[in-house]
This record gives sequence, C-alpha cells and structure tokens, in this order.
Amino acid sequence: MADSNANNLAAPDSAHPVNPGNAQDVYKDVGRSVNFTVLNLNRKDQNDERARIEEFLDRSQAIIRSLRIRADREHLLVAIGFSNSAWDWLFPGAPKPKELEDFKTIAANGYTMPATGGDIFLHVRAKSEDVVFECMSQFMQFLRPITTVLDETHGFRYLEGRAIIGFIDGTEAPSGPDSPPWAIVGDEDAQFAGGSYAFLQKWIHNMNFWENLSTDEQEKAVGRRKFSDLELSDDQKAQKPMAHNLASKLEVDGDEVKIIRMNVPFSYPALNQNGTMFIGYAQHWDYTKAMCQQMVDRQDYLLTFSEIKTGQLFFVPSRDLLDKMAGGAFAPNSPEPFDTQMKPNPT
Repeated sequence: MADSNANNLAAPDSAHPVNPGNAQDVYKDVGRSVNFTVLNLNRKDQNDERARIEEFLDRSQAIIRSLRIRADREHLLVAIGFSNSAWDWLFPGAPKPKELEDFKTIAANGYTMPATGGDIFLHVRAKSEDVVFECMSQFMQFLRPITTVLDETHGFRYLEGRAIIGFIDGTEAPSGPDSPPWAIVGDEDAQFAGGSYAFLQKWIHNMNFWENLSTDEQEKAVGRRKFSDLELSDDQKAQKPMAHNLASKLEVDGDEVKIIRMNVPFSYPALNQNGTMFIGYAQHWDYTKAMCQQMVDRQDYLLTFSEIKTGQLFFVPSRDLLDKMAGGAFAPNSPEPFDTQMKPNPT
C-alpha cells in the first residue's frame, strides 16, 4: 500500500556498507530490565556544559567497559544520543547529521503524536535491574549538575516477549545479521557513518477498554493472532480503525522499508497505569517519520485506546565519533576540528 507521504523518500538500500562494530547498541537485544531517560540541558553556561558532556562521553565508555567485566553475564547494552537542539547548543557551527531535526507534532483524524523535546537520550538495558541501576547511577554523577530530568521510565520483558497488551512484540522487525543495515547510517552520510536515528515515544494504554474487547477484535487491531502470532490477511486487517501492522507498514517504490523496534512495556499496577515505550532506531529518520504519519492518516487501531505522552528524535553517534566528541573535536576553535571528509570504517 503506497501513501503520498512516501513519494519523496529515497528508495531503501539494505545493502549499504556499515560497520556494526563501530555502532552503539542500536540493533541488539531488547533487554530484560530497561531504563529510558531523557534529560534537558540547563543551558546556563554553554562552555561548561560542553566540557562536562565531553567528560561524560569519555567516562561513560569506561563505565560500560567496567560493568561488562564486573557483570559479565548480564549483557549490558547502552545507547547515548543527542537531539537537534542539544547539538546546536553544545556544538555550534559543527557538522550535523543530514536528517537530524527537532521532532514536530504529527496529527490527523483526531489523533496526535506530540513533540515534547528533550536534549540527551539514555537507553540502558541488561538482564538484571541492578546492573542498569549501577550504570545509570554512575552516568548521572556526570550529567546531574548540568541537566534536569524530562522523563525516566523503567521497562521490562513481559513473559515471552509480549507487549503489555498481550501480543508478541517485534515479530516484523529485522533480526540478527539483517538488522544493522536498517539501523545504522552508512556512506550515504559518511561524516556520521555508524550512527543511528533514535525516535522515542511514551504510550499510555486504556487497558480497561482493551480488555473489554473480544480476542477476535484485539487480533484485528494488531493484525496478528494473539496466541500463535500468525499474521492475519490484509483483508482482515484493512478495517477502520486499521490494524497496527498494516497502518505502520511503509513501502517506497514498491519495497517495504524497516526500522529496528526495541519496544518494552512498563506498568504501575496499583495506579492502573500501563504503557509502552516505543523506540525505533533507523538508518533514515525520514522512514520513521513517514511511518508515524501513516499511523495517524490510516487511523491505527492502537491510537484509539492510547495516549502518547512524549516524542523526540535523537542522533546516536558511532563509538568512534563519541571518542572524537569527547576529545573536543566539535568544540569551537578546536585544534583538531572534526574531519568533514571522514569515511566509514570498512566492514
């Protein structure tokens, strides 16, 4: 199914060269215990905040290495990203990823995906909560003096990988060796090869409404069988509101494009507050943005019983680029300015 909002997108190139070993953890394991944190810079002293971010970027990599030694079976994974507005504040005049922008609210048919801002994105996950806690606690020693918390949400693996609404999540996302080309920027933006565009939303679901639907109606809403996970036919999914997996499916020039979803549920049972942290990593932000537009245009069934509370785009630099940023290469008048001709590392 083609949409006008996809007409101006570049055709997918899943074979573009990438170096997965140079990327942050943007295509691996969703995790069992997960922390999503979004911070705002205080914007009081630009030079001091940039210096502290450079120190954090340097020390964060040592913290990650140390915890992987100390808790070698816990599979600690981390991604650190910056928004467009943070990039402009911290690194004025420096080169910027081609598709990095401030996310703007998307709305249609009475549904809204709000833009709520945020400067720094932390996505930390591991097999156990204590390792996530230790990593975040050490990170915040460096970030707390210059930031305020916009949102912190703790997610978890629900049973055999189900969403909070009871369906298996991530079935259609690329996995294994198929993942990196969809998640990681390649030589189409050579200065920022190895990076990734991360889009984060916090969804709150009306579970009373959802649980009063029949299983058949729930399956039509998601587009899959609840227990076997088999996909329904397009005819079964093409209702109004439309099944989620059809509403969000994006095709460009007849080819389906993908992003890497690492959604996790969160819940406060006593408060009857249940939701999903949606996180999508992509080679192209334009793909994720077009998927979101389709969801409101096609009246995705999930939007009928959900409220989206947050939304922001971040760029997650490669590990090599983090090292350059930590070394001050993006600072104004740096003695070692960022190499605008940098090429991606060979695969």
